[in-house]
Amino acid sequence: MSAAPALPPPLPPTACRGRRIALFLDVDGTIAEIAARPELAFVPRETRAALSALRGALDGAVALVSGRPIAEIERMTPGARLAAAGLHGLEVRGAAWRAPRPPAGAAPRAAIAALRRACAARAGLRLEDKGATAAVHYRGRPELAAAARAAARQAARGRPDVKVLEGKCVVEIVPAGRDKGTAIRAFMADAPFSGREPVFVGDDVTDEAGFAAVRAMGGVAVRVGAAAPTRAAWRLPDVAATGAWLRGLAASFGGG
Repeated sequence: MSAAPALPPPLPPTACRGRRIALFLDVDGTIAEIAARPELAFVPRETRAALSALRGALDGAVALVSGRPIAEIERMTPGARLAAAGLHGLEVRGAAWRAPRPPAGAAPRAAIAALRRACAARAGLRLEDKGATAAVHYRGRPELAAAARAAARQAARGRPDVKVLEGKCVVEIVPAGRDKGTAIRAFMADAPFSGREPVFVGDDVTDEAGFAAVRAMGGVAVRVGAAAPTRAAWRLPDVAATGAWLRGLAASFGGG
C-alpha cells in the first residue's frame, strides 16, 4: 500500500507581502467552489473586491488562468477587469483590457465530434464543447470516471496535435503544446508582469504545469486543497482560505 503524498507546508499569512509579485490564480476550486454544473460556480463578492484591489496595488499584474473560456471567467468576476488566460492558455486577454486574442489553435473538430458521440452513448457523461477544447464532466456520476477517461483517450487516439487533461471530475481534450505553464510564461514576458516574482495558486492536476513554470522562474507555487502529489511548495486548505489570504494580501498592500 503506497504512502499518502506529503502535504506542502501551509502558506504563511505574511508570504508575498511587500514583495514585487505577479499574481496568477486558477478559478474553479481555487477562488470559486466547484459546483455541480460549471455554470453554477461563482467567485464570492469579497474575493472579487480583493482581486480588484490587488490589480491596483500590483499595477495590473494579476491574471486568472483557467480552463474556462475568458467570457466565462469574466462572468464570474464582473467588474474586476483582470488579465486572463482561458482554455488552458489558448485564449488570452492582457492587462490592457483589450479584446481577448482568439484561441491560438484548437482541438480538431473531428476529435470533439468523436467525444460527443462517446458521451451520447453513455448516460451520465456530459459534454461541454468550448469551441477550441471540449470537456467531459461526470461530477454527478463519479462511477463513470473510467468511462470518461476512455472516451477522451479514444477521441485523441492517433492525433499528435491533441492531448488529454484530467481534472476533478472532468476530462478534457485540448491542443497539444499549450497549458497553464505556457500561459504564465507568456504573461511574464510582457508588462506589467515582467521583472516580477511570479506567484501561482491552483488546486488541480491541470495546474501542475503552472506550478512547474513559476518554480522554474524562482516564484511561489501554492496548491489548494487536500494532500495530492504536487510540484507546489506551499498549500492553502480550501477556497475559503484562498479568499482570506487574498484579502490579507490586498490589505498588506494598502488595498483593502
